[in-house]
Amino acid sequence: QVQLVEAGGGLVQPGGSLRLSCAASGFTLEHYATGWFRQAPGKEREAVSSISSSTRDSSAYYADSVKGRFTISRDNAKNTVYLQMNSRKPEDTAVYYCAAKIEHPFGEDWTRVALWSRGYWGQGTQVTVSS
Repeated sequence: QVQLVEAGGGLVQPGGSLRLSCAASGFTLEHYATGWFRQAPGKEREAVSSISSSTRDSSAYYADSVKGRFTISRDNAKNTVYLQMNSRKPEDTAVYYCAAKIEHPFGEDWTRVALWSRGYWGQGTQVTVSS
C-alpha cells in the first residue's frame, strides 16, 4: 500500500524548533521529488520547501518566507524526508503536508501546489506556534 505519513507536529513557542518527518511506504521515496506544504485556517495551501530526487542530486528549494529558517533533507535508509524548522514564528502555524511525485517541477514551478496534485499526499500534521 502506497502511503505517506507525516509526524512531528505539535506546539512550539516562538523562536523554537521542530522537526517534521515524512515517511513513505510502498514505494522508494528517494526516487521521487518531495515537497512540504502548509495550510493555515482560512488560507490556501502554500508550498514551503521541496527536494528533488536523489538522481537529481536532491536539490533543495525554499519559499522566501522560510528561507534561512527551514531545512529539508533525506534519509534514504529510512525512506523519509525531514523538514527542520527553526526560529518558528506564529505565522508558521498551519497543518503541514508532504507530497511526492516522480518529476520535480521545473524552476519556480515547484511552488505551484496544483503541479503536485497527482502525486502522493500525506494526511497532514498540525504545527502551532504560540507562547
